[in-house]
Amino acid sequence: MEKKYSSKKPKVFYGYWIVAVAFLCLFIMSGSTFYAFSLFVKPLQADFGWSRGEIMTAFTIFCLVQGVTAPFIGRVVDQYGARKVIPTGALITGLGFVFLALMYNLWYFYAGWTVVGIGMAAMGPVPTTAVVSNWFQKKRGLAIGIMSAAVGAGGFALSPLFGGYLIPNFGWGTSYLVLALLTWVLIIPLALIVMKTKPSDIGLYPDGIENPESVAVTEALPSVSSGLTLRMALATSTFWLIAISFLSNGFSQLGITLSQVPHLEDIGFPVATAAAALGIVGLGSTIGKFGFGWLCDLIPAKYAFAIGLGLQLVGIILLINVEPTCPPATIWLYAIILGLGIGSWLPSMSMLISTNFGLAAYGAIFGIITLVQSIGGATGPLMAGHMYDAMNTYHWAFIVFLALCAVSIFTILAVRRPKSLEIPKVNFK
Repeated sequence: MEKKYSSKKPKVFYGYWIVAVAFLCLFIMSGSTFYAFSLFVKPLQADFGWSRGEIMTAFTIFCLVQGVTAPFIGRVVDQYGARKVIPTGALITGLGFVFLALMYNLWYFYAGWTVVGIGMAAMGPVPTTAVVSNWFQKKRGLAIGIMSAAVGAGGFALSPLFGGYLIPNFGWGTSYLVLALLTWVLIIPLALIVMKTKPSDIGLYPDGIENPESVAVTEALPSVSSGLTLRMALATSTFWLIAISFLSNGFSQLGITLSQVPHLEDIGFPVATAAAALGIVGLGSTIGKFGFGWLCDLIPAKYAFAIGLGLQLVGIILLINVEPTCPPATIWLYAIILGLGIGSWLPSMSMLISTNFGLAAYGAIFGIITLVQSIGGATGPLMAGHMYDAMNTYHWAFIVFLALCAVSIFTILAVRRPKSLEIPKVNFK
């Protein structure tokens, strides 16, 4: 029997509800991992006597597991949609945090982050960017930017909450349980009720238009069914230049993000100041993701990402020069600049993939790029932790991060659209 849909146009385009749920997914994902992880470093050192290298190995495991799982998740989303994938991921993530709350040795710590990595892959950027890209064409960059702002917002909101209140007052175990509850309560019911993979699932068109012929821009951007296959994408230099850029950026970005709190504490700043700086980075990332998403609708995504990488480079230079005698304004300056730069990666990655390869295999291609980026992200903090253990300073690790940030800029600027993608170029005027 043919489905019947209401002809009454809703006051709010349903795609924005999709963006809202995707926002919550990334809010929890970033706030509980990329930002909050470093807040647990010193408490775990104090209770278990683990070295920073041993603790950072858990984050390496998390990144690698998330990365290895991402291509599989991407294929599942391409084939079956995101509605069942996201709540399943949230369920697994919560179980991982419960495991961490009850752990009592290093191997349990690693096992807990393995479970969290699997869950986060299924509720993170791969399914959320795929579904939002399906719902928007003309305003795709802006929609991805709004959703991506959650990555910084999670850090801005949860870093002070956990670093300044929950961990000092209730301990790391209770804090992990709080993360489990937040994941289950906020994500599972909303994803099951709200999430629809494509507008056609409920009789709508992208951007809320009444029919696809009424807006010329739909001819300029790839449809859900058009684009390169994964195998075709892998045969292009475009794919590998993007991959190298995000490999280098993942190494540098996560390395600096997870090292800044212990570094600031080491040179004499109180934990509250270090946690606040991390929160400011999150705030800058929130603003940056929204801004860079908007910018990706105006200029090619590779230029937007290069600007973001330049800001990250400046932020790292400022952090290297922070000293105990510096006024607080110096810390806030580095934090906001670094955060703005960090905000560029997700909207730029999503737009680079959709505009260069189309949407036919978006999930699978995004998943492979995520795997590559995760390898970099897994290695950066681990290297920094071991370099600190060997040298008792993060200085030389920060120099490595600077160099790789520069590599990322050069490679992304070399990206060219594959000739085999038969989609007219978007007019960015």
